[in-house]
Amino acid sequence: MSADRPSRAGAAEGAAYADRFAVESPEMVAARERSHFLPGSPAVEPAVGATLAVLAAGVEARSVVSIGSGGGLAGLWLLRGMRPDGVLTALDGDPEQLRAARTAFAEAGVPAGRARLIFGTPGEVLPRLSPGAYDLVCCAGPPREYADQLDAVLGLVRVGGMVTMHGLLDGGRIADRTARDPQTVAWRDVSRAIREDESLLSAVLPIGSGLLVATKRH
Repeated sequence: MSADRPSRAGAAEGAAYADRFAVESPEMVAARERSHFLPGSPAVEPAVGATLAVLAAGVEARSVVSIGSGGGLAGLWLLRGMRPDGVLTALDGDPEQLRAARTAFAEAGVPAGRARLIFGTPGEVLPRLSPGAYDLVCCAGPPREYADQLDAVLGLVRVGGMVTMHGLLDGGRIADRTARDPQTVAWRDVSRAIREDESLLSAVLPIGSGLLVATKRH
């Protein structure tokens, strides 16, 4: 037990450093503060947001979809990494989250043409988006919101593009074999499907609440 404590403490200190390393703009800080009062999933941690920005920059993202607006914080990070002419499409079935995202983008001075916010669930909105037309698809909401639409989610991504899903390590429940709540079961189903998909190369990054990343190879 005592040998395990230093490793846990070191992991916690490392996570704290990763979050401090990711410097947020004043608009991001304001969006994070508002997120504490919003229903649904918590906002992405700074280290996760910075990773999203790096991934967006790595694929030179021009077209990005965010499933779950996260109060606009994830969107601000994504826009930081996207091309200057890139367009972010954020969809959310929660009007409060969507209003917060609109506020965050307005405070950050994001031009209207660079972000479009769509009210609706993945099942309602994804069929209206063009398959294979997006460089990056980020899932920020609870997995039950998009698990049944996983084929449609993956279908949006072009070859060479990426998909990310945030939150699968939250509370360590996915590794707890006794955990059978609906969200944990959904995480297991989604992560298993992505890992076993031969068209994808995937990994789990132990940052924040856990970030599942995958790139489409063919």
